[in-house]
Amino acid sequence: MANNITISDSIKYIGVDDRDIDLFESQYVVPNGISYNSYLILDDKIAVMDTVDRRKGDEWLRNLETALDGRTPDYLVTLHMEADHASIIAEAMNRYPAMKIVGNAKTFAMTAQFFGSDYADRRVVVCEGDTLPLGTHTLQFVMAPMVHWPEVMVAYEQSEKVLFSADGFGKFGALDTDEDWACEARRYYFNIVGKYGANVQALLKKAAALDIATICPLHGPILKENLGYYIGKYDTWSSYEPEDKGIFIAFGSIHGNTAAAARRLAEILREKGAEKVSVCDLARDDMAEAVEDAFRYDRMVLACATYDGGLFPAMETFLCRLKSKNYQRRTVALVENGTWAPVAARVMREKLEAMKDVRIAEPVVTIRSAMNADTEAKFAELADALVG
Repeated sequence: MANNITISDSIKYIGVDDRDIDLFESQYVVPNGISYNSYLILDDKIAVMDTVDRRKGDEWLRNLETALDGRTPDYLVTLHMEADHASIIAEAMNRYPAMKIVGNAKTFAMTAQFFGSDYADRRVVVCEGDTLPLGTHTLQFVMAPMVHWPEVMVAYEQSEKVLFSADGFGKFGALDTDEDWACEARRYYFNIVGKYGANVQALLKKAAALDIATICPLHGPILKENLGYYIGKYDTWSSYEPEDKGIFIAFGSIHGNTAAAARRLAEILREKGAEKVSVCDLARDDMAEAVEDAFRYDRMVLACATYDGGLFPAMETFLCRLKSKNYQRRTVALVENGTWAPVAARVMREKLEAMKDVRIAEPVVTIRSAMNADTEAKFAELADALVG
């Protein structure tokens, strides 16, 4: 159990840190690990708020047993059925045969798929606005479909004004990691939740009607201060508004010529007064961080070598990721490179035109193998258009 995590006298943290994981969801690099958060509400009735990933199931069960101190839980509240939060449901239900499980109709369709049971004789089915009295504490349920699974809901504890926010307001990193919240929360949001901005906006509108003093997410730190900052970030991210003025350059280079061109363009942009310029090698840098920066800034440059009559694979993957995460409302410039038949700009344009409100900046720059004086002149023209 992560140490020194205090929520209140009645609400206990029983989650676990996972620093052994290599890839979260088998795709996201997590150099500082991940936390699987779970909570226990102690009252006349006792509620367990979610379980954890099977990787840390034994540790979580020990944490739960210690926090219960001989008592028996009455309810297991399941806000989200994804495996990193729900893997231990069957074990918990078997260990505490008197415990009921709380979820919505879609929750129990999924428990049947994962565990072979919909817990018909032990389930409490809740809907929008339903409450669960525990004594002095009362949980109020708010449905949050597609944030980011269809069964997701959040729970508001009325007496202590605590929002149990499921995957909302989560971040990568174990709880004992000292790092900036926004950086890893942003990377987490756009890569995991980012496609469902409209659904997040709908949830934020519901949450605005609640008097929230504490946010308890399923990943990352408990938030108690300056909640307007965190809610404001989520409002910006989920509305697809750029967070910062700046230019993100993402390149796919085979032998280094396109990379050299991208870095030279970055120098020219800085010389012309660009507020912020970030450069990413899509073949070597973290793809999830590239997605994060594409959404963070208001302008982007894609520089790509032609490969097999199409795009260099890393760029193909990147654009696929952007499309799947609902990339929109940005200005994008195109730089292509090809020795005998450059087509990358055309293919990139076609992919971007399938996205919403993406404006292609002019001029589109074509490099024939390596930069030359003409490329420098075109880059200067493009930089003027981007810096404005």
